[in-house]
Amino acid sequence: MKELTSYNRVAGYLNKVFEFIETHSMIVQGETVLAAVSGGADSVCMLHMLLDLSKSQNFSVCAAHFNHMLRGEEADRDEAFVTDMCLSLGIPFFSGSGDVAAFAKTHGQSTEEAARIMRYDFLHKTAANIGAAKIATAHNADDNAETVILNLARGTGLAGLRGIPPVRDNIIRPILCLTRCDVENYLSSNDISYVTDSTNLEDIYSRNKLRHHVMPVLRELNPR
Repeated sequence: MKELTSYNRVAGYLNKVFEFIETHSMIVQGETVLAAVSGGADSVCMLHMLLDLSKSQNFSVCAAHFNHMLRGEEADRDEAFVTDMCLSLGIPFFSGSGDVAAFAKTHGQSTEEAARIMRYDFLHKTAANIGAAKIATAHNADDNAETVILNLARGTGLAGLRGIPPVRDNIIRPILCLTRCDVENYLSSNDISYVTDSTNLEDIYSRNKLRHHVMPVLRELNPR
């Protein structure tokens, strides 16, 4: 991939992501990258960054959204938001949906695990159908820290302490080097809108409990 111009270095964040992609050899010139976009801040930030980079780095970007059918009208709102955003950006868009609650009940799984399985199944099938070499997901540095701590709480070996890998098979995480604060600053500085999943504000999932109650204490002890 070619060196970025100063025009693309928006607040330093884009260059940081470019260097992270380069370090981990995430994208090869000429490839198509399928970006998993929920409509939330992280995935919207990732999509816009990939589009910016694709202009100078010679790869293609398309987007996919999976409706988990768990939040009624709000879930439909998110899908409509991503659909409209991709239309305005002029990029190929693919959507899918599935009854996660029913799948979880049938297979004796948690809602979180069922959602993950169905979402990734959709993404892999979509990538195969359109010939996308890579699937990009929008995990960030905060997600990574939370994952390590969750693994510790549940009991883990050395593998769990490594957290979320930047690359796993054809899955890449281009913004794993950015914090949630970085993401919000990037979006704000570029006047880019996104939607918020109301369940992220509730303590109904283990990760949310950790994010709302444990991480703030840890940041007080060590802001880094």
